[in-house]
Amino acid sequence: MGDALMAGSGGGSTTHYSTSSRVMAAVWVVIAVLLLLDLVLRGQDRLAWIAGAVLVMSIAVVYVAWLRPRVVSTERGIRMVNPLRETFVPWAAVRWVDVVDVLRVHTAERVYRSWPLRETKRARVRENMRRDSGYLDSDDDGDPARMRPTDLVARDLRRDAERYKTRPLSGPIKDVEEEGPAALGARDRPQTMVPVEVIVVLGVPVLLFVAVLLLA
Repeated sequence: MGDALMAGSGGGSTTHYSTSSRVMAAVWVVIAVLLLLDLVLRGQDRLAWIAGAVLVMSIAVVYVAWLRPRVVSTERGIRMVNPLRETFVPWAAVRWVDVVDVLRVHTAERVYRSWPLRETKRARVRENMRRDSGYLDSDDDGDPARMRPTDLVARDLRRDAERYKTRPLSGPIKDVEEEGPAALGARDRPQTMVPVEVIVVLGVPVLLFVAVLLLA
């Protein structure tokens, strides 16, 4: 995964994701769709059906691993979308946000790691590990123009936490359009779940592949 990150705002939320991963995913989806079309037009035997099922599975895996993952800063908390699981961390539970090899959200119970927001420079990872061990001072006040992309996201999330904690929203979360399904009913504790979307996206291609093996 490359360093290029993208942030998009809308409806009171900011979404952070890896641009390079999404570009690679989009390229593969296009290639897979073209191969599927070729199989539909020219493939007639059992191997063609199996190859088509494998291509469908690859599209599902690419979507779950590269297209879907993101980190969303909302008015209620941080939505961390990883390939198989999704976590919602209310602002009241956020203790700190930093970067070692990946972006991490610290809470009283545990540390949550983000799949899509990664530090790809090995020298920077070693420096982050030294800072995490207390051997280096934090560079939170560094020049944004000189900060690494993931470090800049971590700093923005820390500032979001400070801002939203000063004016917390009360009551349970009922609208999950921005916060995500893991936020449903959340108050001041993180919640993690495997979304139905992931089960469907991965389960249907697997069933298709099994059906092809048995029936084709």
